[in-house]
Amino acid sequence: SIQRRSNRLPSASRDRNVLAVMDVKGFDPEEVTVKVKDRKVQVLAEHEEAHTSARGREYNYKNIRKEISLPPGVSEDEVTYSV
Repeated sequence: SIQRRSNRLPSASRDRNVLAVMDVKGFDPEEVTVKVKDRKVQVLAEHEEAHTSARGREYNYKNIRKEISLPPGVSEDEVTYSV
C-alpha cells in the first residue's frame, strides 16, 4: 500500500531530499507563504472570494496550515521551496 501510493506521487516527491509535497490546488502562488523558523517549515495558504448571487452576497474561504519539523542534520538555510 505504501509503495503504491508513492508511485502516484510526482517523481520529485520520491527524491530523498524532498521533505514534503503539498497539494495547493485552488490557491494562487501569491496566496501561499512558506517560512522556516525554529527548525520547522510552516506552510500557510489562504484564499477567499466573494460574489453576488440570487440569495445575496456569498463568501468562500479556504486555508491550509501545515508545520513540518526539519530532520536532524538539515540546516534552516538549506530549505528551498517551489509552488
